[in-house]
Amino acid sequence: MMELEEQLGRKLFVRGKKKISLTEEGAYLQGCAQEMMRLMEKTESAFHGSERLISGDIYLGCGETSAMGFVTEVFKKVQAQYPGIRYHIYSGDAEAVMDRLDKGLLDMGLLIGPVRYEKYNYLPLPQKDIFGLLMRADNPLAEKSSVTMDDIRELPIIFPCQAYAGQERLSWFEMQYNSLNIIGTYSLIYNATFMVEQGMGCAFCLGNLVDTQGSRSLAFRPLEPEIAVDLFMITKRYQTFSPAVKVFLKYLREEIAACGAK
Repeated sequence: MMELEEQLGRKLFVRGKKKISLTEEGAYLQGCAQEMMRLMEKTESAFHGSERLISGDIYLGCGETSAMGFVTEVFKKVQAQYPGIRYHIYSGDAEAVMDRLDKGLLDMGLLIGPVRYEKYNYLPLPQKDIFGLLMRADNPLAEKSSVTMDDIRELPIIFPCQAYAGQERLSWFEMQYNSLNIIGTYSLIYNATFMVEQGMGCAFCLGNLVDTQGSRSLAFRPLEPEIAVDLFMITKRYQTFSPAVKVFLKYLREEIAACGAK
């Protein structure tokens, strides 16, 4: 370890009498090494999957969306024919998913539109997600079938980071953001539900992400007029896919085409 520190010209460890801990540079090197190991394992899996009996690993990154139901139906059909394929799902916001895709740690990403970057290929899915308001079931707005901006302008709102982040921001939210009473933000809705349950505010989110049917404490109401967003499976341009990923993408395209033919 001392030779490695000398080679890099950086102190990687804080050496105490009874224990050793990482410096900031050491923690950074550890993270890089872990990413390299995961990429190596992913590459080895792709070569092992090139045998006549297709096996290997599929790495998918995704945000929170009910379209995962459609994707996992495709997973199941692939699994029935190719039981040797394994599936790894990384959950995160768009920025985190694209970062891991760029580093080669993911094969593809499932993202909410509008997201357009020249370095990716986009495969549109046959579903759309609908934005609405997650609230406590005892909120007077829960008695309505939908909510409008006039209904919510004065309410404390917990806002999704991704809906107003750089090139991914939605024009509707861009126009309305400054007129809302934003008391907090979130990346993934699960933790934000606790803030809603505590009565801190209502959360803008996509429908069907929180089970409000089986909940006595929470309710979801869609926005009026409707705010719908497209969904895409993205891959890096000029990317070389493993046999397992090729099989999945083939099945996915077939399912998308079948939905379009209905």
